Amino acid sequence: MTPELASALIPLLRWTDPERAHGLALRALRLGLAGRAAVIDARLEVHAMGLRFANPLGLAAGFDKNAVALAPLAKLGFGFVEAGTVTPRPQAGNPRPRLFRLTEDRAVINRMGFNNDGIDVYLNNLANRPRDLPVGGNIGINKEHADPERDYPALVRALSRQVDYIVVNISSPNTPGLRDLQGEARLRSILAAIAAQCPGHPKLLVKIAPDLSIEGLEAVVQTAIDGGVAGLIVSNTTIARPKLRSPLAVQAGGLSGAPLMGPSTAMLRRAAQLAAGRLVLVGVGGVASGADIVAKLRAGASLVQIYTAFAYEGPALIPRLLHELRAELDAQGFSSVEAAIGADL
Repeated sequence: MTPELASALIPLLRWTDPERAHGLALRALRLGLAGRAAVIDARLEVHAMGLRFANPLGLAAGFDKNAVALAPLAKLGFGFVEAGTVTPRPQAGNPRPRLFRLTEDRAVINRMGFNNDGIDVYLNNLANRPRDLPVGGNIGINKEHADPERDYPALVRALSRQVDYIVVNISSPNTPGLRDLQGEARLRSILAAIAAQCPGHPKLLVKIAPDLSIEGLEAVVQTAIDGGVAGLIVSNTTIARPKLRSPLAVQAGGLSGAPLMGPSTAMLRRAAQLAAGRLVLVGVGGVASGADIVAKLRAGASLVQIYTAFAYEGPALIPRLLHELRAELDAQGFSSVEAAIGADL
């Protein structure tokens, strides 16, 4: 099956519960039903964090929570894939229903709550990861009996030989108290614990919320720099509710998709100005076109991630975005992806 044919079947999944549809999509990927697509162009290469990315387009955490489909995802043309969020112990997450399609807004609301099979299963699945594709591990804490200064370093130690970079997720709105860890003192304490307990760990990134105040963002950027962090992922889902048409907009949880493009890109640009080249930035939120990718690059991102658009459009989205990216680079006068990074700063 080709990515185009696989995507043509996506509308059929919209007749079922979103979470069940997600499970079916993962199963189809594991069976090799999504096909293969590759857009190879040296102009799309990015070098960041000591890694080579064939292109800047990655899959954000949340799609493959347990690292079960990394090899088939690699065949779709992604430049990198981030698996997780994984927690120390398995947990069921929040009660269902907890995932909602806002079709009229090209958006999704989720309140999943870090449902995953735990670090032991995750590590076992990573044994089959593709070695020719950068893979990131996104880590979080359990809802109950958590100790961030204990749990984050333990997860970093466990993943140190298995992934190419690690993301400290302190910004999901669906685990009580998690976003409080973005405060300067607590984040500094967590990063210090990781540094003390995990010498030689892979590059570390911190994933932040789009709802941070300007002062909060300034504190996070400086704390990340002081703590030896390689970069930031800007941003997670939002608890804000811009003007939305879907009646499901009243649901609690984190909003992702098209409405997040503007706010997340504005925060990305501000983070890039504050970091002044001292952090690698990954832009995520609302990306659905080649023009969106270039907008993130121009705002300071070296890499860009998608999720919601992929859920709506399926595997054919990846080659389409990469072809659009090449055309958009040409239209805007950039010789390469790397030439576009930070152009608006």
